[in-house]
Amino acid sequence: MNPHDNRFGEYLEEHIKKGTTTCALTCKDGVVLAADTRASAGFFIADRHVMKIQKVDNHLGMTIAGGENLVDIMRYNANIYRISNKKPLPVGSAARLCSNVLFNQRYYPYFVQIIIAGYDGQGEGQICNIDLFGSMTSERFISTGSGSPVAYGYLESEFKPDLGVDDAYKIAIHSIAAAIRRNAGTGDGINVVIIDKNGYRELSKEAKLAAGAVY
Repeated sequence: MNPHDNRFGEYLEEHIKKGTTTCALTCKDGVVLAADTRASAGFFIADRHVMKIQKVDNHLGMTIAGGENLVDIMRYNANIYRISNKKPLPVGSAARLCSNVLFNQRYYPYFVQIIIAGYDGQGEGQICNIDLFGSMTSERFISTGSGSPVAYGYLESEFKPDLGVDDAYKIAIHSIAAAIRRNAGTGDGINVVIIDKNGYRELSKEAKLAAGAVY
């Protein structure tokens, strides 16, 4: 299908915007990523327990729904960089790598929208949003997927530039929970990942419930 054909845009809207909600926030001491756990195909719920946040390295993660081989590409290159340079792959370089992979596939694109997020240990965390054609933007906070308009409403009212990860993950949880309540393609559960000076870690079920993950 020709990317310049109007039908192509309609196809993308139909296949990318249905289902799922993810978000990410930069913090003064790291980043937070959150996502629902429902995988849907149109109005059919294909899976209720999908992990849409994937670890790339101890300082780096990405959200993805579909195109899981991209995660393998990112992990491979992050490991090669760490071995060759004796230091972790910079977050910006990881985002550029992912952008280049998607751009090279633009005529046969992966139907994905990706968030690359990480913490290099210097300054605040970094978030990059990458679309299926490789276009990349740097964000302070972001939400993707069919429930993103709802999630953005909460994020925009609660986000502050000096947030720490201990406050930001609660905001992330509530933004995804709001999307679950109001968007049919989002649902079933919430996964949360924190990346800071202590590395990459998934939030426990007990911590999520204590933060008010009720939906």
